[in-house]
Amino acid sequence: MKIKPDDEKLFYSGRIDWRCPKEPVFVFPCTSVCMRFTGNMLKIHVKNRQAYWDNYLGCILDGKQTALLLPKDGEAVFEIPVEQTERKVHEVLIFKRQDACHEVSFLGAEIADGAGLVCVPDRPERKIEVYGDSVSAGEVSEAEAYTGCEDPQHNGEYSNSWYSYAWMTARKLHAQIHDIAQGGIALLDGTGWFHEPEYIGMETAWDKVRYNPQLGERLEWNFESYVPQLVIVALGQNDSHLQDYMKEDFSGAKAEKWRRHYKAFLGKLREKYPDAHIVCCTTLLCHDKAWDRSIGWAVHEMGDNKITQYVFKRCGTGTPGHLRIPEAEEMAQELSEYIKKLNIEGWN
Repeated sequence: MKIKPDDEKLFYSGRIDWRCPKEPVFVFPCTSVCMRFTGNMLKIHVKNRQAYWDNYLGCILDGKQTALLLPKDGEAVFEIPVEQTERKVHEVLIFKRQDACHEVSFLGAEIADGAGLVCVPDRPERKIEVYGDSVSAGEVSEAEAYTGCEDPQHNGEYSNSWYSYAWMTARKLHAQIHDIAQGGIALLDGTGWFHEPEYIGMETAWDKVRYNPQLGERLEWNFESYVPQLVIVALGQNDSHLQDYMKEDFSGAKAEKWRRHYKAFLGKLREKYPDAHIVCCTTLLCHDKAWDRSIGWAVHEMGDNKITQYVFKRCGTGTPGHLRIPEAEEMAQELSEYIKKLNIEGWN
């Protein structure tokens, strides 16, 4: 039995390109489709477009997680083994493990003849949106042998958004998530690491569905389709490349420009989400504390009691490499406890 991507019993989450309802395109990490089905067979149909790295699709079937290696370009069919148990209804979550190093289109699924779909539970009313870099995307998170260390050599195989602090925090708070996270991205265009040497910053990517020119034309996002009550802004890590001007001259022209643009970015988010709580932070990944001071200054200057800063206990000192699963869990635990104290309307 074939399951079409636009079947009403499927539950999608994430900022998705829906221009072709028969081929929804997943761009951002944590983007997913969930379905419940009967029977003892499951096949997943997808189409991948690679920009760089090896690309993997995440799959969690009845609580068991696997990573599916995608073709560099073109279609693929994955048969997911369904264990023969007394379980009558199975649940599968297909999700984007990585950022815009690739795009993957969900083309549908197949289940056994005579089987059927079962409606998934109602989606949570709580909604979170995260704007961040590789740490928010869960990059290199599965390299647990390198916890607290520099990254090992890798080609995308260790990256898994399921183990990002962003998705961990959403699960702890029983919330939906849109994870607008991209490895190497800084706030400003012309800085950071993403899309070098023509660096693209979050000030360009934040309002897009597609923003990586290696994958095609830029596409605007319709903000009315998802309105979070909580927004997390975790930028300021990659902004020291090509120059750590915040560390070198906190009051200099470049530092002042960054703070102006950070305030402007917060203002754009406030314009889109007038009632949302906005939490500004960085991460445990090593960086100079001048960036956190600048964020604190910008938050203070906004004069908005729903825009706050959270500084982690090991902020900027936790690890020289990307966060592994235990470190992401540490961040998620701290952040979720802080968020619970915000008394967000409708979350109690």
